[in-house]
Amino acid sequence: MGQQKTAPENGTRESERRRTILRAAIDVFARKGYHGCRIADVAKEAGVAYGLVYHYFKNKDELLETVFETGWSGFIARARAVAESEGPLVEKVRRIADVAFDAYRVDPRAVKVLILEIARSPAGARINRQTAFVDVIRLSAQMFTRAKESGELRPDVDPLLASALLFGSIEMGLTAFVVGLADARDTAMLERAKAQIADSFLHGVLLSSASSKSEPAKHEPAKHEPAKHELPRGEEPQDAAPPKREKAAPKSRTPKRG
Repeated sequence: MGQQKTAPENGTRESERRRTILRAAIDVFARKGYHGCRIADVAKEAGVAYGLVYHYFKNKDELLETVFETGWSGFIARARAVAESEGPLVEKVRRIADVAFDAYRVDPRAVKVLILEIARSPAGARINRQTAFVDVIRLSAQMFTRAKESGELRPDVDPLLASALLFGSIEMGLTAFVVGLADARDTAMLERAKAQIADSFLHGVLLSSASSKSEPAKHEPAKHEPAKHELPRGEEPQDAAPPKREKAAPKSRTPKRG
């Protein structure tokens, strides 16, 4: 008699097949886009029968939804761990940028699908993007609120808007690599982009950087105004000359000599 496979073995095999198909879907979505992707393409990429894909996913919409849920949930978990950790705001912002760019470094095709095929494409309309994106913005808004209460954040900065700006900057930075404007193979470029995004953002919201930026603009014009008005006596002889001539003129008008 042949050996029957146990339930755990069957479950492992099923999950492995499902992961293989999902991985293939990510690669095809990244290469061809949602509209160019066919189930037959995914089956070929995964090395499985066409009908087996439908055993795990009813259509390519469900495939795209699963790609989003898998990739986004992982990012949210890592971002939450950073936002809720102890430490200064500067460190947390840099670590959140690290999480995003590390995800791209490890799996650039998955990040490409998340940005181009889900976040911005009508193809992602079936996915509850609003709830997903609102969750991450609110999550980091709490981080900015705590930073504001501790005096790290400028008093005029809105924590919710600061959170939206941070993730917007990160998304656009990654988009530059996703669409080919920057070379994704250049690890030094990735590091510079990550650092520049964090630095540019922090210089706009931190209390210390805001005060140091405004100081030169306040003092510079004030130095010249008093200087012009305090120099007429000894250093502007041309302006003082006409009054002297007017006073000297009456003395020479004496007609008595003639």
